[in-house]
Amino acid sequence: MNSLNYLQQKIQNAKDLDFGTVFNQAIELYKKVWVQGLLLQVFALLIMMPFILMFYVPFINEIMEQSRTGNVDPEALNSMMFGDSPMYILVFYLVVFALSAISALLYAGFYRVIRTMDQGEVAKTNDFFYFFKGKYFGKGFLLMILASLISGVAVMLCILPVFYVMVPIMFFIPIFAYNPDLSIGDIISLSFSLGNKKWLLTFGLVIVSGIIVYILSIITCGIGILFLAAFIYLPIYIIYKEVIGFGELDEINKIGKIDNL
Repeated sequence: MNSLNYLQQKIQNAKDLDFGTVFNQAIELYKKVWVQGLLLQVFALLIMMPFILMFYVPFINEIMEQSRTGNVDPEALNSMMFGDSPMYILVFYLVVFALSAISALLYAGFYRVIRTMDQGEVAKTNDFFYFFKGKYFGKGFLLMILASLISGVAVMLCILPVFYVMVPIMFFIPIFAYNPDLSIGDIISLSFSLGNKKWLLTFGLVIVSGIIVYILSIITCGIGILFLAAFIYLPIYIIYKEVIGFGELDEINKIGKIDNL
């Protein structure tokens, strides 16, 4: 396992990265992993399905029923959506958070898949669920709790802090995915170090990628989002790869490929 000091030094000594180069590398990588990106969206949708069925289907049915009768009651819809008691609202948001945290573990698995395929190897479907294992599940879940708390504090402080912390938080999952044995504190520290070092580049790439995905999704009547949504994660991966890399793992892989020649 790479030490915190070693990884911090890699970040501090990182070379400058060109926006166009990183974006083009992300496009080339997308050509390799688009099927796995589609699988990611399908798996995420399946994880969210129980929540959709539990909370949204009755709400949609009520809207359709009121529309047929011509008597739309906004208060009744609001009551159905959020409930009449604080406990219902608490359960609603706890379920949303739990499913979001589980989805984040799925995204961490996707980052493992990206690295495997980028190295010219064959990825396995069960790699998506690598972090659902006991020793990583709890750490990943706690990391998402802390990410939510950091975001919440930033929101309370106003808009600008939100823009600042959103970039370091984007690196929580890849740093966890590639260094799962680091402590929670070390993962957060590295994420903020990398986010600060490449803040403007990361922010610009994510915004541009998001706009492109949004436009193409509209053009394809929403279907394209299933195929394109995963693209947003690829510039993050490229930045991590170029700044930190995969340390001793890369050297081992290189030796193995040489021996096989």
